[in-house]
Amino acid sequence: MEVLTMKELLETGVHFGHRTRKWNPKMARYIFTERKGIHIIDLEQTVEMFKRAYFFVRDRVAQGAEVMFVGTKKQVQTTIAEEARRCGAHYVNRRWLGGTLTNFATIKKSIERMKELERMIEDGTLDHFPNKEANRLRRELAKLVRNLDGLRHLERVPDVIYVIDPDLEANAVHEANIMKIPVIAIVDTNCDPDPIDFPIPGNDDAIKATRLISSRIADAVLEGREGRQEMEEAAAPAEPEVETTTEAAPEAPPAEEVPPAEEVPTPEEAAIPVEEPLTTAVVADTDAPAAATTELEPEAPAVEEPAAAEAVDEEPQPVKEGPEDDHDNE
Repeated sequence: MEVLTMKELLETGVHFGHRTRKWNPKMARYIFTERKGIHIIDLEQTVEMFKRAYFFVRDRVAQGAEVMFVGTKKQVQTTIAEEARRCGAHYVNRRWLGGTLTNFATIKKSIERMKELERMIEDGTLDHFPNKEANRLRRELAKLVRNLDGLRHLERVPDVIYVIDPDLEANAVHEANIMKIPVIAIVDTNCDPDPIDFPIPGNDDAIKATRLISSRIADAVLEGREGRQEMEEAAAPAEPEVETTTEAAPEAPPAEEVPPAEEVPTPEEAAIPVEEPLTTAVVADTDAPAAATTELEPEAPAVEEPAAAEAVDEEPQPVKEGPEDDHDNE
């Protein structure tokens, strides 16, 4: 995927340079032709050099670098602030304070002073001051916010600086060169490209042109931060996942059935005579309610003795004389 196309550059007018009488001879290698007294910039070189700058910013931000956007021209102030806030970078769009890079300790004190005054207004402390003193502090705060609002989160010297019109921001470029900070800049035909580490030949006056290039630099910052987050997540040791379900314990082998041991009566139990079950109804307890009755145990069936045993036990009966005996007697 192309980070910047020739069509986008032509539509936004990046190829228009300054008048020929205002040119810088050091920019001759980036000029394509001259038309109606205006230099035309070679956009093929612009595309290639922008790719170098884009990948450099992406890789440095992925390594943890901080980027600062610088542009104090009236037509680029809004663009610088919007794109820097979108990508979370620092910016200077009003006035470059001398020593912002080379004397950062003093700038840091001014940033802390700005934050202190803002806290005094928020918690109502400034309301207890005399009117004259309170107005003086408010004017001081307004001046600090105007110049340092884009640097309120800056904790150290930035690692990369992106500049629009390095000829106008000569102090910023000079301090960056002293601190050995890489500089990326849009250089027009009237600029000196020598102090710039990553020059991007193009129109630095048109609002659309500067917005296009600045937005792509902001995209490079965002892409680099995404890559850094992915690297941090990959480098972090993976925590072992805690298993929520407990493994089922192995089933124990079925125990062998032991036959019940014969109960051996104790001497006391042997001495007690075993009562035979009653064959008659059990009388209900007098203390129990009258309605409660006990069940009768079933009677044992009578055992029939053989007929021969009954004949033996019975006494012999006298024999009756039949009719034949009567006839003999006669």
